This record gives sequence, C-alpha cells and structure tokens, in this order.
Amino acid sequence: MTGKRAAHGAMGGFLEELAWRGLVHDQTPGLAERLRKGPITAYVGFDPTAPSLQVGNLVPVVLLEQLRRAGGTPIVLMGGGTGLIGDPSGKQTERPLLDQDLLRQNLAAQERQFGSLLPEGVVLNNATWLGNLTLVDFLRDVGKHFTISIMLQKESVKARLDEGISFTEFS
Repeated sequence: MTGKRAAHGAMGGFLEELAWRGLVHDQTPGLAERLRKGPITAYVGFDPTAPSLQVGNLVPVVLLEQLRRAGGTPIVLMGGGTGLIGDPSGKQTERPLLDQDLLRQNLAAQERQFGSLLPEGVVLNNATWLGNLTLVDFLRDVGKHFTISIMLQKESVKARLDEGISFTEFS
C-alpha cells in the first residue's frame, strides 16, 4: 500500500486498499475509525468439506495475509463443529453430511495448507468449543441472543426458504 491509500496508518490503509480494489460490499458502522486506532483481530471461517482448499478460498486467504501485513492478527476459523452440520450460506440445497473420519482428514489437510499459506496466522477449530456444548446449553446461552426475524432477513436463509431449509442448517 502506497501513497494516498495508506495515508491513515496501516490499518486505516488496509480498509482503503480493500475498498479501492472493490472488495468492500458492506461494513460495520465505525470500522474505519476503529482501524485508525490500531491493529485488530479478524477471522474468516472455512468449512472442511473437501480435502483441499479451493480457488474460492483464495480471496479470503489473501485478505487475511493483507490484514497481517497491516499489523492485524488473522484467524483461520476451521469449521470442525459446523462442518458436521452444514450451513445454508450460498447453497441451493442442503449439504450432505460428512462422515466424521473424512471430516477429520479434511481438517488436517486444510490446516497443513493454511500453515503454509499463513504461517503467522492463528488457526482455531470451532469443534473445540462446540463439541461439548449440549443442546440445552446452546439454546439457553446462545439461542436467546438471536431473534428469528433477524435470521430470516439473512440473504443466505431467504434464498433457501422456498426450497426448504432444515432445522440443522437454520440453527
């Protein structure tokens, strides 16, 4: 990042760089001001549905590396827990459920790839905290913070309502 795009410090320049490249569709109010105050931590989630990263993973991986170069802390969030369930994001039909052994193999392979692509990044697996969470605990501690009306407004859910979306995916 050089010149005018990096004028507001490394983190402010990071957001300007993304916008300049046409990579900012929407942002949290106050994000630019927060970035000008100093480094942030950000994550991108990846589901281990295949044994290798795919071309669609390239832009998020590059963005995490750009964040690191700007002084931020990139986190790769592996979906070891959510990968067992699936999610409706960008899908026309429900994903087939993966065998747990296959999912573990995919996780290990992708974690090695992330280690090469983002050697200074932090890799976390959401199975670490989701694996021991009971349904009652989830509904009591997590579910109460989400309203159905907000969830129904999500584009990923709207797109699937007519075709059908399972409770597993929706939750």
